[in-house]
Amino acid sequence: MSTWLVTGATSGIGRAVTEKLLDRGDRVAALVRRPEALEDLRGHGDRLWIASVDVTDTPALRDAVERAFRDLGRVDVVFSNAGSGAFGAGEELSDDTVEQQIALNMVAPIQLIRAVLPHLREQGGGRIIQTSTMGGQITTTGGSMYHASKWGIEGFTETIMGEVAAFGIGITLIEPGGVRTPFGAALSISPALPAYADTPVGRFRQLIEGAGDNLTGGALGDPQKVAQAIIEVAAQSPAPRRLVLGSDAYAAVHDALSTRLAELEAAKAISPTTDHPADV
Repeated sequence: MSTWLVTGATSGIGRAVTEKLLDRGDRVAALVRRPEALEDLRGHGDRLWIASVDVTDTPALRDAVERAFRDLGRVDVVFSNAGSGAFGAGEELSDDTVEQQIALNMVAPIQLIRAVLPHLREQGGGRIIQTSTMGGQITTTGGSMYHASKWGIEGFTETIMGEVAAFGIGITLIEPGGVRTPFGAALSISPALPAYADTPVGRFRQLIEGAGDNLTGGALGDPQKVAQAIIEVAAQSPAPRRLVLGSDAYAAVHDALSTRLAELEAAKAISPTTDHPADV
C-alpha cells in the first residue's frame, strides 16, 4: 500500500487518480477546497484523508501538508494537480485574472513542492508528479497567462529535479493534450475588445463560446487512461522528466520543439559573433 497526497482531487484527472488509488487499496491525502465533493468516497474509511484548503493560501497549504505527513506518517507520491485556465488576448485579461492564473497554476504548486520537500528528504525519498500540459511546451492564441503560468511551473520544476535527486526524490512533469474533463466548462473567458474581433483571438473566441460547456467534450484524451498512466509512471525508476500524454500532445510538442531547434540552427552563424574576443 502506498500513500499519495493529491491536490485538485475533486474533478477531472485528479478525481480519476484518486478513485483508482483507493480502489486498488492505497491511501490518499486529498487537499481540496470542497470536501463535500468527495463525500461519495467516504466508504474507503481511513484510507481517504481530507483537508479543506485553498492551495493559493500558502500558510494554510503548509499547515495541511504538515498535518498530512504527521497523521499518515509517510507520503510516497505527491501529485500536484490543481489548476485552471483563462482565455483572452493579453490586454483583454483583467488584473484579477492575471493574478489568479499565476497564483493557482504557478505559485501554489511551487509552494506545495517547497512544503513537501523537507518531509520527503527526512523520510529518505519519494516522488513528485506535477501536472503541466502540452501548453507548457507550446502556445495557443488567447492563452497567454495560462501558458505563462505553465511555462513558469515547468521552469521551476525542471530546475529542482537536479537539486533534489541526491535525496532520492524523483520528479515528473505530466503534459497531457486535450482531455475529456470539466476543464473547458470552468474556463475563465475575458470580456472581448472589439479591436480583436477579426484577429485569430477573436475567431478562436467564437469557437470557444460556441462550444459552451462542451469545449473539452470531444477531446481525444480519456481521463481514466490518463490517470492510469500517471499512476504507472510513479513506479517507474528513474523518474522520467516529462510524460507527454495524448496523440495531439505528442504531435503539437514535437512540432514546437522541431521548430525551435530549426530556429536555433538558423542562428548558428551569428550566435558566436557576440562572444568576447579570446584572451591572448
